[in-house]
Amino acid sequence: MGMGNLQRMAMQMQQEMERVQAELAEAQVEGSAGGGVVRAVVTGKQSLVSISIDPSAVDASDVEMLQDLVTAAVNEALDASRRLAEQKMGAMQSLGGLSGLLGR
Repeated sequence: MGMGNLQRMAMQMQQEMERVQAELAEAQVEGSAGGGVVRAVVTGKQSLVSISIDPSAVDASDVEMLQDLVTAAVNEALDASRRLAEQKMGAMQSLGGLSGLLGR
């Protein structure tokens, strides 16, 4: 494989990586807990966008339960974000990845 081909493949991979990163920054996934009374939205880059809490979940005598629901919803959203990132990055491997550049 010539240097020109290596450079072209490296540029393609870089462009694809930039495209995937932009998609992840724009993508939003949601996690919920308590049957949907608490919802968290995060980006594909794992930044928290919002948390919504149904008023029925608010009980002044049981703040700990609400805290647990918020934690569970955020963790579920972050897990979904990680899965999305893995899926998008997995598509990068179809380009051959670094091993494809090195002929392995």
